[in-house]
Amino acid sequence: MLRYQVRDMSCGHCVQSITTAIRDAEPDAQVQVDLAGKTVQVDGARAPAAVEAAIREAGYTPQATAPARQDNPVGGGCCGHC
Repeated sequence: MLRYQVRDMSCGHCVQSITTAIRDAEPDAQVQVDLAGKTVQVDGARAPAAVEAAIREAGYTPQATAPARQDNPVGGGCCGHC
Protein backbone atom coordinates (compact mmCIF):
# COMPACT_ATOMS: atom_id res chain seq x y z
CA MET A 1 0.00 0.00 0.00
CA LEU A 2 1.20 3.48 -0.86
CA ARG A 3 0.21 6.42 1.30
CA TYR A 4 0.71 10.11 0.62
CA GLN A 5 0.05 13.30 2.52
CA VAL A 6 -1.21 15.88 0.02
CA ARG A 7 -1.46 19.13 1.97
CA ASP A 8 -2.47 21.23 -1.04
CA MET A 9 -5.61 19.13 -1.65
CA SER A 10 -8.54 21.28 -0.53
CA CYS A 11 -11.83 20.35 -2.26
CA GLY A 12 -13.80 17.75 -4.16
CA HIS A 13 -12.26 18.89 -7.44
CA CYS A 14 -8.81 18.13 -6.00
CA VAL A 15 -9.98 14.66 -4.97
CA GLN A 16 -11.33 13.97 -8.44
CA SER A 17 -8.21 15.29 -10.18
CA ILE A 18 -5.89 13.18 -8.04
CA THR A 19 -8.05 10.06 -8.33
CA THR A 20 -8.28 10.39 -12.12
CA ALA A 21 -4.54 10.99 -12.46
CA ILE A 22 -3.69 7.90 -10.40
CA ARG A 23 -6.18 5.71 -12.27
CA ASP A 24 -4.78 6.92 -15.60
CA ALA A 25 -1.31 5.85 -14.47
CA GLU A 26 -2.40 2.65 -12.67
CA PRO A 27 -5.81 1.51 -13.99
CA ASP A 28 -6.08 -1.48 -11.62
CA ALA A 29 -5.12 0.41 -8.46
CA GLN A 30 -7.62 1.07 -5.68
CA VAL A 31 -7.57 4.73 -4.62
CA GLN A 32 -8.88 6.02 -1.29
CA VAL A 33 -8.81 9.75 -0.57
CA ASP A 34 -9.44 11.35 2.81
CA LEU A 35 -9.96 15.05 2.09
CA ALA A 36 -10.26 16.04 5.76
CA GLY A 37 -7.01 14.22 6.59
CA LYS A 38 -5.42 15.26 3.28
CA THR A 39 -4.25 11.72 2.61
CA VAL A 40 -4.30 9.44 -0.42
CA GLN A 41 -3.93 5.66 -0.17
CA VAL A 42 -3.27 3.50 -3.21
CA ASP A 43 -3.47 -0.29 -3.17
CA GLY A 44 -2.35 -2.52 -6.00
CA ALA A 45 -0.03 -0.12 -7.78
CA ARG A 46 2.71 -1.84 -9.76
CA ALA A 47 4.79 1.30 -10.27
CA PRO A 48 4.91 3.48 -7.13
CA ALA A 49 7.01 6.11 -8.91
CA ALA A 50 4.30 6.45 -11.56
CA VAL A 51 1.67 7.11 -8.89
CA GLU A 52 3.67 9.88 -7.27
CA ALA A 53 4.50 11.37 -10.67
CA ALA A 54 0.82 11.31 -11.64
CA ILE A 55 -0.14 13.25 -8.50
CA ARG A 56 2.59 15.81 -9.22
CA GLU A 57 1.56 16.14 -12.87
CA ALA A 58 -2.00 16.82 -11.70
CA GLY A 59 -0.60 19.85 -9.87
CA TYR A 60 -0.24 18.58 -6.31
CA THR A 61 2.69 17.88 -3.99
CA PRO A 62 2.49 14.38 -2.52
CA GLN A 63 4.67 13.43 0.41
CA ALA A 64 5.07 9.68 0.91
CA THR A 65 4.21 8.49 4.40
CA ALA A 66 4.38 5.12 6.09
CA PRO A 67 1.09 3.21 6.17
CA ALA A 68 -0.43 2.62 9.58
CA ARG A 69 0.66 -0.71 11.03
CA GLN A 70 -2.05 -3.27 11.56
CA ASP A 71 -0.07 -5.70 13.68
CA ASN A 72 2.14 -5.61 16.74
CA PRO A 73 5.17 -7.85 16.21
CA VAL A 74 6.65 -7.18 19.67
CA GLY A 75 4.05 -8.83 21.83
CA GLY A 76 0.76 -8.33 23.57
CA GLY A 77 1.23 -4.69 24.61
CA CYS A 78 -0.68 -1.93 22.91
CA CYS A 79 2.30 0.25 22.04
CA GLY A 80 5.00 -2.30 21.27
CA HIS A 81 7.07 -1.28 24.29
CA CYS A 82 5.33 -3.56 26.82
